[in-house]
Amino acid sequence: MLELLYRFARPLLFSLDPETAHELVFRGMGAVRLLAALSDLQPDPVLARTVAGLRWAGPVGLAAGLDKNGVGVRTWEALGFGAIEVGTVTGQAQLGNPRPRLFRLVEEHALINRMGFNNAGAVALAARLNRLREAGAWPKVPVGANLGKTKAVPLEDAVEDYLNSLKALRGKADYFVVNVSSPNTPGLRELQEKEPLSRLLAALVPEARATPVFLKLAPDLEEEALAEAVNVAVDTGCAGIIATNTTLTRPGETGRLQQAGGLSGPPLAPLARSKLITTLAAARGRVPVVAVGGITTAEDVIDRMRLGCTAVQVYTGIIYEGPLLAARLHRELADRVQRAGGWEPLLRDRPTSIPPRPVR
Repeated sequence: MLELLYRFARPLLFSLDPETAHELVFRGMGAVRLLAALSDLQPDPVLARTVAGLRWAGPVGLAAGLDKNGVGVRTWEALGFGAIEVGTVTGQAQLGNPRPRLFRLVEEHALINRMGFNNAGAVALAARLNRLREAGAWPKVPVGANLGKTKAVPLEDAVEDYLNSLKALRGKADYFVVNVSSPNTPGLRELQEKEPLSRLLAALVPEARATPVFLKLAPDLEEEALAEAVNVAVDTGCAGIIATNTTLTRPGETGRLQQAGGLSGPPLAPLARSKLITTLAAARGRVPVVAVGGITTAEDVIDRMRLGCTAVQVYTGIIYEGPLLAARLHRELADRVQRAGGWEPLLRDRPTSIPPRPVR
């Protein structure tokens, strides 16, 4: 039913401005949840993964950015995501950058965004998540909160701003992600440098207490800087790494759309994969690595896991493939695992590198 509904709605949604279409979809999230519940889209138990001590129902999770304010948490669970990440949320509510700020590259199944962390603030997100807990409606899958810096806060006060968000959400989210890699907040990526990153994570990780903290990094970092950031994360007690965020580069044919912002989707995949290899080498099995960037097929998921990733996240693929993307990927993965006789045989041959993926 949901697949037919999406096929019917897609031409209408793609005729609208991307952000208007996004808002329209979110107004119908309750109905989507009901239809998803009727379809039983939960991952096969054989796919369950443990990521930093958290049990993911399957290896395909929702990346941050799609649901900044945690409005659709129960819907994402019903749609079969193995884990859910909401945000990016900031210490203060903010409107983000002027519209238009989200652009489709339909031929490449890609997006360019310069949203600028538009969100209702950490306190509002904490209240929404707390209502779910108090109502006994908390998902059976982990729900993470992605934390960013408020634009109006000077860079020298970033630590306090992140701490405000973390403290507001402590005890509400199952894990935190420190986002210092969005290209759409001026100066934010400077926090990926060794000294400021060390100060930030050294302050945040102890305040998170028992809640795992992940670091999300940019694909535009040079390999040496990327490895250094991973080492800082491990040394300060982070539970894992998420690689990667969007890119300011314009691979393939994407340069023909002259819009500033971060690129996501399949054109990002070769760059994200190459930086993922660097990330995994730096992590050296000390912490789990979650892959994100241009993942749309079961083979993409298997490739990342063969490299050594514990799980993956998707975002842009949902826009083009529809709300059943995670359920479809989990169904195909379960079939592959069962035919191979388990995860270990399926993932046994781990490549040292992955050939670039052709842009559609």
